[in-house]
Amino acid sequence: MTEPRFSIEALALSEERASFSCGVEVLDRYFRSYVTQDIKRRVTACFVAKDLAEGRTAGFYTLAASSVPLPDLPDHLARKLPRYPLVPVARIGRLAVDLHYRGQQLGAALLWDAIMRASRSELMVYGLVVDAKDERAEAFYRHFGFASLPTLRRCLVLPLARSIPTV
Repeated sequence: MTEPRFSIEALALSEERASFSCGVEVLDRYFRSYVTQDIKRRVTACFVAKDLAEGRTAGFYTLAASSVPLPDLPDHLARKLPRYPLVPVARIGRLAVDLHYRGQQLGAALLWDAIMRASRSELMVYGLVVDAKDERAEAFYRHFGFASLPTLRRCLVLPLARSIPTV
């Protein structure tokens, strides 16, 4: 059996982040300069994929509590829910993979980790929501079963109850 190459864990506030580069300046700047402020303010949690051999950050994602107005959900999902005005969700705020690690399925691994963390949370959330930055990101999330919110451009949802394998 091969040793795992990556470990996904909560970001340590003292962790070196200056060398991270995913090629999207807004994501790089957020990770290098602002994520610790958001963590300290308790508005998001950040999880990083660490390359176990090199000790560097290979990717990251942020996860936070959020909600979606019930009418914004696709009809086939909304009709199965109680008529509360807001539906609780977990939100992936950002997800990025360092250019050095592209093509290694790390984005999928980070997404799976986010799905599992949101599913295991003691706070109940209906699904996982993401605002895709562009068409490529939107296609990535659709590939994993996310559905568009009809009223919000590039906002997608994945109901968690049907996403988790049963054992």
